[in-house]
Amino acid sequence: MTVTVLSLRAINRATLARQLLVERDTRSAEDAVEHLVGMQAQAPFPPYTGLWTRLVDFRPAALADALLERRVVRIALMRGTVHLVTAADAGFLRPLVQVIMDRDLRTNTLHARNLDGADLTKIADAARLALEEKAHTAKELGETLAERWPNIVPSSLAHVARGLLPLVQVPPRAVWGRAGQTAYRTSEHWLGRPLDASPDPARLVRRYLGAFGPATVNDIQAWSGLTRLREVVEPLRPTLRVFADEQGRELLDLPDAPRPPADLPVPVRFLPEFDNVLLSHADRTRVMSEEHRKRLFAVRNGVIPGTVLVDGFLRGAWRITRQRKAATLTITRWAKVSKKDTAALVREGARMLEFAATDADTRDVVVTAL
Repeated sequence: MTVTVLSLRAINRATLARQLLVERDTRSAEDAVEHLVGMQAQAPFPPYTGLWTRLVDFRPAALADALLERRVVRIALMRGTVHLVTAADAGFLRPLVQVIMDRDLRTNTLHARNLDGADLTKIADAARLALEEKAHTAKELGETLAERWPNIVPSSLAHVARGLLPLVQVPPRAVWGRAGQTAYRTSEHWLGRPLDASPDPARLVRRYLGAFGPATVNDIQAWSGLTRLREVVEPLRPTLRVFADEQGRELLDLPDAPRPPADLPVPVRFLPEFDNVLLSHADRTRVMSEEHRKRLFAVRNGVIPGTVLVDGFLRGAWRITRQRKAATLTITRWAKVSKKDTAALVREGARMLEFAATDADTRDVVVTAL
């Protein structure tokens, strides 16, 4: 059987289409979060920029209200990192990634030794009771648990709760325009619904392909943090389309998912810190060169900066600085950009400043090169 080979640009365009980055979409913030299978959210506010760059007329209140009304939550999921997901997806995804949390409890260099010989289940049960009474920060939870386990470092006790309980970060944390410490309740208590008893990993694979495909099995594993997914994929083959990339690697995809022409023009796009389109494939060349991948991950403390896509590929980084009532967006090019694309970056940057710095009296966009 002849397998269709997809060029790098064809894969890029397909990925951008799934990620709502070819043209802004009209769906709601909640529906977009569901389609994307969540948005990486270690920091509280990048998802707002991520939705602004993907949706027509997005307003921060749309996401803030969804958080306050408990329709979306922030919870540790794929790769053990905090994601913003819908309430339904929190219940679906959290049990699937429990193996990641279990592995971390065994191997975490900061906590595993402190917990050697401890009854982790009893610690988690006590944490659940404490969190049913009120929200706790990690520090508060650790100190509460240390009253019963005084010989264990409090931060390690809190880490047990993070690993064995579905902890969600509750508002006002991550509510636009408000500040708040990271405080936790359990998903079941906060959302008033249990975790899925038997979530189907095959559904996880199909959801991933719908948001990030076409992709290899290694890509799915890199995104999720799960292993042995080939065993899940094999029974799905009759329902999937199979392609190959230019290196001969097998790509799996949903039959009816969008695969635009490779020469489809795409606009410049500003991505927030930690955007999943940059982090969710084993082979990231679909959106960045190897040189730019190294630069992206060379940032201190594991912080992924805000970035810009030009012609669908990573071409630089951005940051906003404030001085009194003035806001400046600085775009640092990592590669040559045409005058036409530079002008487009400035125009889109001005729009983003209007979104992110509404209270500024003056706003400037500066484009620099490394």
